[in-house]
Amino acid sequence: MPDGIDGLARFAGCQERMADLMCRLFGLHAGTEPVKATFWLLKAPDSLAVQSHRAPDGTGIGVFNGQGTPTVSKQPMAAWQDADFACSARTLEGTNFLAHVRYASTGGHTLENTHPFEQDGRLFAHNGVVHGLAELDARIAECGGAGLVYGQTDSERMFALVTAEVRRNGGDVGAGVVTALRWIAVNLPVYSLNFILATDTELWALRYPETHELHVLERCAGGCDGGELQVGSQRIQARCRDLAEQDSVVVASEPMDADPSWRLLVPGELLHVDEGLQVTSSFPLPAAPAHLLALTDLDVTAAASQYPHAS
Repeated sequence: MPDGIDGLARFAGCQERMADLMCRLFGLHAGTEPVKATFWLLKAPDSLAVQSHRAPDGTGIGVFNGQGTPTVSKQPMAAWQDADFACSARTLEGTNFLAHVRYASTGGHTLENTHPFEQDGRLFAHNGVVHGLAELDARIAECGGAGLVYGQTDSERMFALVTAEVRRNGGDVGAGVVTALRWIAVNLPVYSLNFILATDTELWALRYPETHELHVLERCAGGCDGGELQVGSQRIQARCRDLAEQDSVVVASEPMDADPSWRLLVPGELLHVDEGLQVTSSFPLPAAPAHLLALTDLDVTAAASQYPHAS
C-alpha cells in the first residue's frame, strides 16, 4: 500500500470505527403516487448533522416527482458544514428516491465525484471499488459513451458504460445493465459492484459479489406495525408518513427498521422494481468476477472506504 500520513490515518482509524464507515446506499420506490419523505432528520439522535461527522466525503439525494427529469441535491462535503444542503434535503416529494452517503474510495472531494450521478434522466449510486479505469474508459468510448464522465470516480465510469450500453440496446435499461456489468465482471479487477439505479418509473439494484450486503424490503401499506415508514441506520435516516397508506419497496445497505420482511440479496442478484412495484430477480453475471480483488489489493484510501464488510 502507498505511504501517506492522511491515508494511513484513515485506514488505521477505520479499524477502530468499523461500523461508522463505508458508503451507504438507499433507494425507495413508492409506485405511481408521490409521497413526502424527510431524509436524514436534523433532530434525530443520528441525524444528518451527526452522520456527516462520520461520512466526510459527500452526501446526495435524487428524487423523481413525475416530471421525468430528477431533482438532485448533493455536496462534496460533510452535510453539517452546509446549512443550505441540510435544509433542502429535509423534505422532498416524489415516487422514486435514491440517496448516498460517500466515504471516498476513488476521486477527490468534488461535486463531480459526489453521488448520485445523473445521465440520460437516470440516477446511479455505487458502493465498491473497480480497478482498470483506463481500460474502462476505452470501453466507454468504444461503446459511444464519450463525454459522459466528468469526474474521476470508478462509480461514474461504471454508470457511463451502463448508459452507453442502454443507448446501444435501444433504451432497454435491463439489457444495458447486464451487458455493461458482464463486461466489467469478465475484464476488470473488481472488489464490489453494489449499486442502485433509478429511473422515473423503475429501480434496479445489484449485489455483486458477496463482499458487501444489500437488502430489500417489499413493504405493504402500513408495514409490519401499520404505521409510517421510519427507517434509520448510522448512515441514513428517513421518514415517510404517506407510506402508511401506500405500498413501497426499499433497498438499503442494511436493514433500517425492525420489519421482519427485510431480505438480504443473494450474491449476484440483480433486482428490478417496476412501476407497479412488482419485484423480480435475475442472476445474469458470472458466479464471481474473473479478477476478484482482496482488501490487500486496494490502496489505503480505498481500503478504508470499504469497511465494515471488507475482507
